[in-house]
Amino acid sequence: MAVSNTPFPESHPPRSRAHVWLRRGLIAIGALTLFVGSAVGVGALWAFMILPRSLPSVTELETLQPVQGSKIYDDNDEPMTELHVERRIFVPLAQIPQVLRDAIIATEDRRFYSHWGVDPIGIARAVVQNYRRGRIVEGGSTITQQLAKVLFLTADKSLERKLKEAVLALELERRYSKDRIIEMYLNQVYFGHGAYGVEAAARTYFGKSVSELTAREAALLAGLPRAPSNYSPFDHANAAKRRRELVLRRMVEYGALREEDAKRIARTDLGLIAPERRRTTGQYFLDYVQQTLEAKYGADLVFKGGLNIYTTLSPSMQLAAEQAMRDGLKALEGRSAKARPGENPEGAIITIEPQTGYVKAMVGGYDFLRSEFNRAVQAKRQPGSAFKPVIYIAALEAGFTPATRIEDSPVSYPTGSNGQTWKPENYDRIFRGPTTLQQAIEESVNVVTVKLQERIGINKTVQVARRLGITSPLDINLSLALGTSDLSLLELTSAYGVLANQGVWMPPVTVRYITDAQGKLLEEHVPEGREAVAPETAYVITHMLRGVVERGTGQAAKVLGRPIAAKTGTTNDYSNAWFVGFTPRLATGVWVGYDLPRSLGRDETGSRVAVPIWVGYMGKILAESPKEDFPVPDRVAMLLVDEDPSGECIRPVPMAFIKGTEPQVSCSGFGQRRAETSPTAGPGPSSPQPLPPRPKSDNSP
Repeated sequence: MAVSNTPFPESHPPRSRAHVWLRRGLIAIGALTLFVGSAVGVGALWAFMILPRSLPSVTELETLQPVQGSKIYDDNDEPMTELHVERRIFVPLAQIPQVLRDAIIATEDRRFYSHWGVDPIGIARAVVQNYRRGRIVEGGSTITQQLAKVLFLTADKSLERKLKEAVLALELERRYSKDRIIEMYLNQVYFGHGAYGVEAAARTYFGKSVSELTAREAALLAGLPRAPSNYSPFDHANAAKRRRELVLRRMVEYGALREEDAKRIARTDLGLIAPERRRTTGQYFLDYVQQTLEAKYGADLVFKGGLNIYTTLSPSMQLAAEQAMRDGLKALEGRSAKARPGENPEGAIITIEPQTGYVKAMVGGYDFLRSEFNRAVQAKRQPGSAFKPVIYIAALEAGFTPATRIEDSPVSYPTGSNGQTWKPENYDRIFRGPTTLQQAIEESVNVVTVKLQERIGINKTVQVARRLGITSPLDINLSLALGTSDLSLLELTSAYGVLANQGVWMPPVTVRYITDAQGKLLEEHVPEGREAVAPETAYVITHMLRGVVERGTGQAAKVLGRPIAAKTGTTNDYSNAWFVGFTPRLATGVWVGYDLPRSLGRDETGSRVAVPIWVGYMGKILAESPKEDFPVPDRVAMLLVDEDPSGECIRPVPMAFIKGTEPQVSCSGFGQRRAETSPTAGPGPSSPQPLPPRPKSDNSP
């Protein structure tokens, strides 16, 4: 029997679970790899083929033109400043010191000369550092990426923007050398306080050119681009110093600075420009001009249109005004008992050329850096007795003369139906009896001025004020005589300028003419005035105001030794101190007070506070000019008139009169009468006028 030798079929053992899961895992990995590869491929296709179509061309860098700001010139056509969106001054890389380049690279992108626009190692390092610290302490963007963002993109934090930034960075690296890229970056990056680029930053923080910077200064600048506001050395000195220490450590790691030098620099101060050198002269004036132009032409044309703006400002007068204001306010603070925290007395000065209306100097406060509020034009405060010349002009026009006598005696006026009365008082609480208007304005006699206002009528005073260029609302009651209506220093000084200009009001002007970028004339201010008061009336009130300086509340101005007409002003609580005066060629007003009205201190009157500032300032600007008297119109006569009621020429003073209104009794000298008849009595009282509900000011000198 045959035996079969066919072997038994082989039996396969069952597969293990591990084997099954391994197989499935490999399949999943393969699928994932395929998916990721596809996604990467699609992303790469989008990033390199589609995305670039929506990006600007980096070749635009070669045709970029800097925005042309508007230049501002002084009254001698010398450049003062430039209005621009960004303060940027281009400097070539050769003029930027190596220590600053190293500081920037060590801080922002230490592998700058190794990568090709995007730095994966830097990104990885930033991720690790940020994870370890639990917050963002380091960025992964290269200098090239930052340049791309600054030049072409917005600051949003979207993924699309980061991808665009990377693509543009790669293109920048392909087209330009590393030195060209770092040069563009250093001239574009923002360092805070309006400074774009290293040259503007060096001038802003240190008052010098970038080529003069030291390692200490370079380290400070290198720390600013990341967060200019947070690390501002002007506003956050401690934060700026800590940031500088970080920069110094990175410079040591980068090999740009020895460790002992870094430690030595870390112990020093920030070395910033001194505050007084940071102060730009004429800032209040320039800000006023800027706002005026923006309102007329729009911000785009002012900041980007390349205008040439020729102003009226005199740099020498402006510097003298600023110094006089600071000196005067410091003297006041030195006399003050206890200043409230955060409060300082403020002040303003304005000088106008009466014949043209040109504003020659404008000080709006102690320091523009401390407060940008322009008190010369924006603040409106009670002028007190400084408003009285308006009442006296109205009186002259109504037929009164400087020799007219009004009884200085107690008087009261009903203020309402409840029986309350208002009793105006004089600053010295003395009643003088029959008083000439000349004496009343010299000594700032309130009661006489109120009675005079009652006799001439309030509407007449308001009409005169409007002709003098005063546009602010005026109280229609007798307290107007004591300067209770709020006015700006600009409009009151301009009103006084009418008297210096023989009765012609010239609107205040800060710009003479403007040309566009091509030199075409856009506007020109040819001085054109209008007669506000008759020349002889202007001279008579001017002569009366000269008496304020010769014998009255403004005697401190006599030290200048030249013809000056002026008036002091103080409110009853000493919250406002004024002195407005003029020579034949210049009218200057000074105001001092607190922004939130409160007393400057007992007896801190216009005579004590404002007059010294006026004298210190005007003394400097008039020192080199010849003495000039006010021209006397043909229809004006000069006489000596006795201020004493006896008429015995005990107190003869010179007075000016419009011809035909002279008193019949005058003096030829002390104790020497010239005639025997009675003086002119002046007009009688006018109809009763509305009385004040409650006076806001009881004037002092």
